[in-house]
Amino acid sequence: MIRPGVLFNDRYRLDELVGEGGMATVYRGTDVLLRRRVAIKVLRPQYAADAEFVRRFHQEAEAAARLTHPNIVATYDMGRQDDLYYIVMELVDGSSLAEILAHDGRLPEPVAIEYATQMCNGLAYAHRHGILHRDVKPANILVGKDDIVKLSDFGIARAVSERTMALTRPGLVMGSVYYMSPEQAQGHELHETADLYSLGVVLFQMLTGRLPYTGESPVTVALKHVSDPVPVIDPATEGVSPAVAAIVETLLQKHPDDRFRSAAEVAAALRQARERPEEPLHPVRNDGGVPPPPPRPSPLPDRPQGRATIRSGRFRRWGVAIPSAVLLAAATAFGYWLFARPLPNLGATVTVEDYRGMTDVQAQQRIVNAGLSVRFLHTYSDTVPADHIIRQEPPPGTRVARNALVELIVSNGLPLVGLPDVRGYYLRDAERDLHANHFAVRVVQRYDAAPKDSVIDQRPRPGAKVRRDSTITLIVSAGPRPVLVPRLIGLTVQQAEALAARDGFGLDASQTQTILGVPAGTVASQDVSPGQRIPNGSIVHVVVSTGGIVGTAAVPNVEGMPLASALSTLRNAGFAPQVMYAVQSTANGSIIAQMPAAGTTAGLGSQVAITLSVPGEVPDTEGMSVADARATLAAAGYAVGSVRYTTSQGAGGRVVGTQPEAGSNLPPGSAVTLIVNGPPPR
Repeated sequence: MIRPGVLFNDRYRLDELVGEGGMATVYRGTDVLLRRRVAIKVLRPQYAADAEFVRRFHQEAEAAARLTHPNIVATYDMGRQDDLYYIVMELVDGSSLAEILAHDGRLPEPVAIEYATQMCNGLAYAHRHGILHRDVKPANILVGKDDIVKLSDFGIARAVSERTMALTRPGLVMGSVYYMSPEQAQGHELHETADLYSLGVVLFQMLTGRLPYTGESPVTVALKHVSDPVPVIDPATEGVSPAVAAIVETLLQKHPDDRFRSAAEVAAALRQARERPEEPLHPVRNDGGVPPPPPRPSPLPDRPQGRATIRSGRFRRWGVAIPSAVLLAAATAFGYWLFARPLPNLGATVTVEDYRGMTDVQAQQRIVNAGLSVRFLHTYSDTVPADHIIRQEPPPGTRVARNALVELIVSNGLPLVGLPDVRGYYLRDAERDLHANHFAVRVVQRYDAAPKDSVIDQRPRPGAKVRRDSTITLIVSAGPRPVLVPRLIGLTVQQAEALAARDGFGLDASQTQTILGVPAGTVASQDVSPGQRIPNGSIVHVVVSTGGIVGTAAVPNVEGMPLASALSTLRNAGFAPQVMYAVQSTANGSIIAQMPAAGTTAGLGSQVAITLSVPGEVPDTEGMSVADARATLAAAGYAVGSVRYTTSQGAGGRVVGTQPEAGSNLPPGSAVTLIVNGPPPR
């Protein structure tokens, strides 16, 4: 470790150690010539001793230095002090995304979308200049105190990966392999979509607080990137909107052609997801039609024209089919650029244009083309859109020397304000308060014991700093969950009352009637059909038999009948059927035995035991209506315990699954839960 206070080349003072990585040590420092704070990255000695690596390192650093963008950490200079090689970079006052995730676990969806959008802006700019990042991960993503996201180590990863990274050296690659694309893990040719895959892993981690693939070794993790199924975020359980979940799933596709085509396309999808979170965007695939436009050429392109294949060092030393003479010429040109380039004409002057109202990218291009340097400062604005210039220094029309600094004040958009706590408010009052604070409102209904139309939760959380005009999601009580009315006919009044108390509805058993074949004190009919949903606390009215006429009758023959027909036949004859089950491999859902036997004389109202042949496994009811599914389950010996509704699989009121799943072994007489698409009936 270098002691603080050391001065590199009489210009860069190392003030404080701030971090250590596998490739370099990072110091907070000072450029004593320009009197500004900088970050100084010092290459570790084991790499500095490798002349070929140092040459490649210089090439990539020089290419990265040409990237000037608000979402990319600027590279100011590079040099050598004795046997140490270093890069001087912009000092970002903030934390890395890795530190933020380690502290918070996961990020609110609006914050994750904002950070990912800024990453896309930086990646899109670099890709247009023909440069891939190759190592997008939270440790290389810096978040300033003003919430501006910057990508660091651009271009450096190629020098490291092609010379030093190997899956047999876990100390070097373990931090990066969690975010590595399948094609990078296999040593295949890399394009912009490799960076987009890594971005997808980072977005997955921001939203869920976990990595999509983990393992005990780098090799295990790399193999999972290549062969394991694409991880999917479940909006229902993870609290992530369907639109953002679909974006992550697209980014993490194994084949590059199945992902988004560009970082700009990802940014557009994220913006749409922020506005319409329930509408997943399906990107246009590059399926052999018109190919996406090639990146603009750069002085040091990330790969040669013709998309030459990158392979392991066993095939080519550097994995790129470039003759050694070309490499020598590149090294010579770089040396000329660094040591023999002519000094600028200090006497030339430039007229500063009016950059106000331009986007930061447009203004930056105009300034660089004019031979000036630029520095961005950010602030919030009520009137100027985000990423547009508010004001500048020097003013328009000022004549300045070439290479002079132009400071641009860039709008961050509307200011961040604290979100009020409206939990416990009625919806109308909560909407009024939020609208008064310049927020839009999105309402999500949920069954709850809280009073109907009261706010039970909100997203983002109360007190969170959000932009004015943001959309706030309110979780509003729809009142207690509706009651599923059970079958009460055939039960005693005491049994029916116990069911009503358990399920949350009232029972009116005041009406009685003399009914043939129905024992006294037994429910003969009910005014709400079994399986119907009613509001919690509603009253179900039943008719109770007083005993009927005493007598006998012949037991009808129900063998071979389906269950529903057998039950109807016995009840109409004045008997009380009792269903038993026989599990058979050749089950056909019909009655195979009865007791007493057919033709036997028995007292009216007495029980007749019937045996239903069942397979002993849950039948497939997918695509059926609730009524048809209920009948199919009854014929297999099962009752419907409850009905759950989901909006994640469309609408229509059709069964999309059961718990347990179809084909599961389950004892006859057990209850099965139906999962139905669409909202619950009101």
